[in-house]
Amino acid sequence: MIKSMTGYGKAERETSAGRIIVEIRSVNHRYGEISVKMPRHFLAMEHEVRRQVLSRIKRGKIEVFVKHEMTGSVGAQPLLNIPLAKAYHKSFVSLQEALGLGDPITLALIAAQKDVLAGADDNLQIDELAGDLFAVVKGAVDSFDLMREKEGAALLEDITQRVSALESFMAAVAERAPAVVTENAARLKERVAQLLAGQPLDDARIAQEIALMADRCDITEELVRFKSHLAQFRSAFDSAEPVGRKLDFLLQELNREVNTVGSKANDAGIAAQVVALKSELEKIREQVQNIE
Repeated sequence: MIKSMTGYGKAERETSAGRIIVEIRSVNHRYGEISVKMPRHFLAMEHEVRRQVLSRIKRGKIEVFVKHEMTGSVGAQPLLNIPLAKAYHKSFVSLQEALGLGDPITLALIAAQKDVLAGADDNLQIDELAGDLFAVVKGAVDSFDLMREKEGAALLEDITQRVSALESFMAAVAERAPAVVTENAARLKERVAQLLAGQPLDDARIAQEIALMADRCDITEELVRFKSHLAQFRSAFDSAEPVGRKLDFLLQELNREVNTVGSKANDAGIAAQVVALKSELEKIREQVQNIE
């Protein structure tokens, strides 16, 4: 399925500790790059938030915003951040082993670390909000994905029409190609006759030159490769995986074949079709830059 790299999604949920709000937005980017901004008391869950988002969104510059609007008495009393406390304890144990020290790791030491105690209701623990937070993240990604699918459908419709135009233009090139060879052969024979000015023509030599000329302007291979690349381009539309990079590569190959056709054919009629082909390829390339 074609999906856009640009999108926006939002979800929220009321909890015993107030409202959790998650917003996700992204713009075009060559790779998958994510930044997460969240309250300090949720930082121990940032890794899992990143993992959940990147499991669904493969490309784009992604921004995730997590807000926690505390209400009522929430925030008046200390809140114990169990996941962060465990992370600090693990780090202290590693430090003990690395330095070979046996000093005790006390509760007072861990509680004194930044954000282990945060402002919140004394009966509430941060780890109890993990399920709520991850559910809201999933909802935001679902909303985000829906927007990307809608925009992707619009991109696909436009690209499909332009691919049909490419097929039409290249069909005109294929139809014109045999006549180009015949006309070039006739012009070559006429020029030779003029140069010889009534002297006998060497038909065998002329036939050899015509064959060489025909080989130089033969675009059969380019037409076959163009058709093959275009078929692969169309088939990618139905892939369940992100196809933006594949489409971009195929466009480069299509453009290469079109350039070769233009240089080999050396014909005004084909040149006009080549201009039209390159114009459509550029428009498709601009659209493909938006695809995941």
